[in-house]
Order: sequence, then structure tokens, then C-alpha cells
Amino acid sequence: MIEVRVPKLNNNDAAYLLVEWTAEDGQAVRGGDPLVVLETSKAAEELTAEADGTLLRLLAEGAECAPGQVIARLLGEGEEPGGPAGAGSSGRALPPADPAGAGHPEGVVITEPARRFMAEHGIPTGRVLALGRKLVRRADLEPLVVPGVVPASAASAPGPEGTGQAGAGHTEARQDEAGQAGAGPDEAGLTGLSRNQRRVAEVVERSHREIPAAFTAVRVDVTEALAHARRETRRVRALVGLPELLVGATGRLLDRFPLFFAAPVDGRRARPASSAHVGVTVDVGGGMFVPVVRDAGRRPLGEIARDLTRFRETALNGVFRERDLSGGNITVTLHTDAAVVAATPIVFPGQICALSLTAPRPEVVAERGGGFAVRKVITLGLAYDHRFVNGRGSAEFLGALRAALEAPEAPEATEATEATETADTTEDGGPAT
Repeated sequence: MIEVRVPKLNNNDAAYLLVEWTAEDGQAVRGGDPLVVLETSKAAEELTAEADGTLLRLLAEGAECAPGQVIARLLGEGEEPGGPAGAGSSGRALPPADPAGAGHPEGVVITEPARRFMAEHGIPTGRVLALGRKLVRRADLEPLVVPGVVPASAASAPGPEGTGQAGAGHTEARQDEAGQAGAGPDEAGLTGLSRNQRRVAEVVERSHREIPAAFTAVRVDVTEALAHARRETRRVRALVGLPELLVGATGRLLDRFPLFFAAPVDGRRARPASSAHVGVTVDVGGGMFVPVVRDAGRRPLGEIARDLTRFRETALNGVFRERDLSGGNITVTLHTDAAVVAATPIVFPGQICALSLTAPRPEVVAERGGGFAVRKVITLGLAYDHRFVNGRGSAEFLGALRAALEAPEAPEATEATEATETADTTEDGGPAT
């Protein structure tokens, strides 16, 4: 018998949500078959079977689980469950099946934090079922509550000892189910941060506490780059814009500027990177995420464009997987408001540099032969750990990116793309199948 334990998926969460079993209870599975989908505060991860066996599920969909917890067993031929059904290896009873969802023919699953939210605010089950969702989270219910009418403060919920302080871990799990809009004002009239924004706050605090950052910015004429992006969009049949061009150009600088992609070990040493994995901020109103374009320096522009399109679609309609968000060694922050002329990004812990890209804006410039012309310009900024990078190095790095964007069809800017793009297209220029 093999126990299926919850792995440690990230360092941010003390508990995860069991979103969906992808194998039925009692089903015979083979090693490598998908078993279950777990959701962290920002990503979803699929666990697979370690070996062949018959699945015995010990935890219901919609329940919370902690790293190290046994959520299922894989039974060998002729084996019987070791211990009472519904109990982990420690003998502690695991949460039962969702009572709110089990009796409905639609098979609706209401998570434990959502059920608590329903009880706190008096939301009837019928109103929840009317949402038409198969899996109902707390964030799905928050729009049903008028802020301030029925205040709920997870931080002041009675604790296990009746002290008025919520138990450790339990409160965090309740708070981590909060959606992007937050849960409204509490009894003191204070509005808490959403789950994702709390994660952002933690990273920002750590960055400012640990990283002595400096900032340099340059003006870049992107008139030609925008025209080039339009042509590339038609050629590769994927949306290409300045972010895609910048990610590719950044990745190609790994060999020239290896320290900019390294990972600090301490304040005096850094570990070089073998590939340029570029994180790109995505915020479509549901919280900020930083998915990673892997090996950006050696991949064709079409693949980078499709990666970024997929990330935007996932931010709108789905859940990121942990592997989408991990492994970046430099970050590009996007600032799409046309009124923003400069932005200072934070340097993510574990990285040395972060770039910021503003939206193109028109600017009247004098032409060499006389007269004036309207050009499109952006501000390209670089925040950097000053222990490893100095002002001169930052200016050289930005200068290389500026040259790549101002002359996007120059040989040094297109050589890597042209060498690999043929693997991404057919002979007539259409997408490979």
C-alpha cells in the first residue's frame, strides 16, 4: 500500500484546497496517471500516481489539506485499507464529503471556507446553487454580500481556547480564500487586503528589507518596433507586441550580462543561470501574477507570444499551475496605462534585476534633416540589487535592450529567432501541426 501525501508546493501557504479528484474512488490506476488537483493561493498542481494500484480516496473535493497529510492510498492487488476509512495514517479523521454538494444532482461542491462564509452571512444554499458553478469558493460568494451589512472578521473569530484570537493556521486558511475584492469592512470599519494582494505585500516587504535596490531608466523610440511587431503577428499567427519583443531581447542578453540573471546566495556571491527564464507580470483585474517564459533567449518569437497569450487567458479564465509561476531569474513588469511615464519595479527575492516597460506614448522629435515628426516612445527602467550591479552596468544593459527595440530587424536582434523559427512553422509559413 502506498500513501498519497500532499507535497510542499510553495512557501506561502500552510494549507491547500483539494479542488478535484481526477480518478474515481476504487479505480485502478497506473503509475503516472493523474489523481487529484490541489490549489495553492496562486496556482494549481496535479498529483500523479507513484505506482500502479487501486485508489482509495480519504478526502473530499472542496476540503482543505496540509503538506504531509495523507489524502489517499494506492492499494496493491488483494490489499485491504489499513485503518478505518476516512482516516489518515495518524488515525485522525479526515474531513467528510461536502454535505452541501453531495446531495445535489448537479454534483456541486462547496468548499469549507465557502460554507463558513455562508453561515457567517446567512446565505441560503439555493442562492449559492443559482450561481451555476460546479465548484463554489468563498470568493464566488463575496459579491452576494453587501459590504458592512453583515460584517465578518476572520481575525476576531473565537479561537480554540475561547480567547477571541483565531487559531494559528485556521485563520490563515480562511483569509487565504478571500477573493480579489476582499470581504468588505470588518467591525472596526477596516478593509483587509485580498489574498493575492497579501502575497504581493509579503514579497514587497521582503524585497525592501533584504535588497538594496537602485534604479535607472532610459527613453526608447519604439516606432519601428511597433511596426515590426505588427508584421510578426501576421507571420507567426500569434499576438506580438512590445512585451514579447522585450522578453526575447532580454533573454538573448544572458551571455553578455550573466550577473543580471544570477541568483544571490548571500550578499557577496551569486549563482549563475544556465538559461534566461523571464517572469512577466500579468494583471487583468483578478490579481497580479508573474508567470515565467522559460529559456526566452533561445526560443522563437512565436513561442514566446503564445506563452504570453496563454498566461493572459489563464489569468482571466483559469488557475495557474505552480510550474508556470516558478523558476524566473529576471522579471519584466508591464505598465499599460498610457499616462504612466516611468515605473520603478521591485526586485523579487532570489533575483538581481527587474525591468519595467511603460505603454507607448507619442512624442514630437526634431528630425536630422529639419522639421519635426511624431514618434512613439516608452520608458524602459531597470531596478537592480546594487550589491551586484552598478550604475554603469545597468546603463549598458538598458542600452543593449534599447538597441534591440529601436532596430528590431538588425541581424543581432533576429539571428536567434530566425535560427529556430523554422521549427515552429511549415514550409508555407503556417503554424506547425
